[in-house]
Amino acid sequence: MKKLLMALALGSVLALGACGGGGSSDNGGSNDGGTTADGEAIYKDSCASCHGADLSGGAGPALDTVGSDHSVDDILDVIENGQGSMPPGLVSGDDAQAVAEWLAEHK
Repeated sequence: MKKLLMALALGSVLALGACGGGGSSDNGGSNDGGTTADGEAIYKDSCASCHGADLSGGAGPALDTVGSDHSVDDILDVIENGQGSMPPGLVSGDDAQAVAEWLAEHK
C-alpha cells in the first residue's frame, strides 16, 4: 500500500513537471527575514497546475489526503527525487521542505 501511495505521489510530482509547474522564484517563498517558506503559496505556484488548486488531482494524482499515508520525509523524498512521470527538483531546498510539511498536514 505504501509503495502504491509513493508511486502516486511521485507520479504527481512528475506530472507537475510535464504541466510546466515550477518556475518558482524567491518571491513569496519566505516570511519576515526569509527563513520560513509558505508551503501553500509554493504549492499554488508550482504544483497546482497538475495536482489541482484544491489538491483534487488532474494530470497528477490527488494529494488531498497524502499526509494520511506519507510522512513529511516521504513527501520530501518524492519532491526532491521525483517518482513515476514526475521529474526531480521541481521545488527544492526550503521551498520543498515547506511544501512537504504543508502537504503532510492533509489527512
